[in-house]
Amino acid sequence: MIKQYLQVTKPGIIFGNLISVVGGFLLAAKGSIDYRLFFASLLGVSLVVASGCVFNNYIDRDIDKKMERTKNRVLVQGLIKPHISLIYATLLGITGFVLLYTLANPLAMWLAVMGFVVYVGVYSLYMKRHSVYGTLIGSLSGAAPPVIGYCAVTQSFDMGALILLAIFSLWQMPHSYAIAIFRFKDYQAANIPVLPVVKGISVAKNHIILYILAFMVATLMLTLGGYAGYKYLAVAAAVSLWWLGMALRGYKTENDGIWARKLFAFSIVAIISLSVMMSVDFSVNSEMLFSAL
Repeated sequence: MIKQYLQVTKPGIIFGNLISVVGGFLLAAKGSIDYRLFFASLLGVSLVVASGCVFNNYIDRDIDKKMERTKNRVLVQGLIKPHISLIYATLLGITGFVLLYTLANPLAMWLAVMGFVVYVGVYSLYMKRHSVYGTLIGSLSGAAPPVIGYCAVTQSFDMGALILLAIFSLWQMPHSYAIAIFRFKDYQAANIPVLPVVKGISVAKNHIILYILAFMVATLMLTLGGYAGYKYLAVAAAVSLWWLGMALRGYKTENDGIWARKLFAFSIVAIISLSVMMSVDFSVNSEMLFSAL
């Protein structure tokens, strides 16, 4: 039973979000780490993300049973009663919000609230099923964790927070489109209007290229803005160029599924690399380029 309650929170997604929270937090901390604040931020975000995932599983249980990837999820199999999952999700969310408010700061909590509302209320309840732009809306909620980590330290939403929001939002677009391409039949069977299904895979490939180019520019802004150092810049540039090269090979591939799966796998490597580098190669220069401008 405990395993099922853990599975419904999607631990893999929680772990991935925690890596980005660490990146944002340590970028802002610049080597001066308040460990109480650090662990409170990690726990608070974990609980909020877990809550969002349980609500998402509850909302999507009708379409999950139509998809090969999700047909064995806990709620689809009836291993947890739907009304119990709602109570569970609510308790997780409230606990997470309270932790962020009391042990971090109100800004961190409100950013978590906004991310939660966008993911559960806007994306899961409506956009995912009705609009090709659902992925774009969902990317905003997915970018909230590193911003929460950053603002837990700074207690303000500054240019650094905005750049993080841009980086992680833009990253999620090629990442999500790659999933939609190699899981094309699943999304088609569930009638989910993702871009590759609605507009075609060739159009999705064009969008992937454009988003990776925009992602590349956003990643460089952390160094240009004085928030991260040149080692981070070197890794960001290398990762972005490699990812772009992989995306361009999609125009010549004979198997879109295999290509998209590789692109998806590298997207995870890319964002982990950036999160690690912004954690260790932060800039302590107070005279930032944006201030000078």
